[in-house]
Amino acid sequence: MHVIVCVDSKDGMLFHHRRQSMDRVLRERILALCGAHVLWMNTYSAGQFAEKEHARLRVDDRFLALAGEGDYCFVEDQAIEPFLDRIEDFILFCWNRVYPADQYFDRSLLEGGWTLRETEKFSGSSHAKITKEVYRKCRE
Repeated sequence: MHVIVCVDSKDGMLFHHRRQSMDRVLRERILALCGAHVLWMNTYSAGQFAEKEHARLRVDDRFLALAGEGDYCFVEDQAIEPFLDRIEDFILFCWNRVYPADQYFDRSLLEGGWTLRETEKFSGSSHAKITKEVYRKCRE
C-alpha cells in the first residue's frame, strides 16, 4: 500500500486531535495520484472531501488493516508503524510552515530501507508552497 501523510515543517500532523490544515488543490492532487486505485481513509479524514468525491473513497476506521497491495491510504491520525512491512511507499505532503502540533510523523520510520525518489513543489489553494516527497522501500 501507498501511505499519504500531510506534515508541517517540523513533521507535525495534528494539534488537539485536529488536523493542522487542509487544502483543496492538495485533495485534487491526491485523487489524481490514486487514479483508478482505491483511496482508503477513516471517517475523520473523509470529512474533508466533498460529498461528490466520496464515491472514489473507501472509508473504514480499520482502513490500514484492510487496504491491499497497490491501494492508497490517506493517514491523518493513525499509528503507521504496525503496518510498516506492508507499506510500498510514503508520500509526504509538506505544508512548509510550522503549526502547533502534538502528534508528529515519525521520520525514523524512513531510516534504513527507504529512499527519497521524488520531490515536487506546487502551489495549493491555501498554501503558496507545498512540497511532495515520495519515499520508496529499497529492494533487498
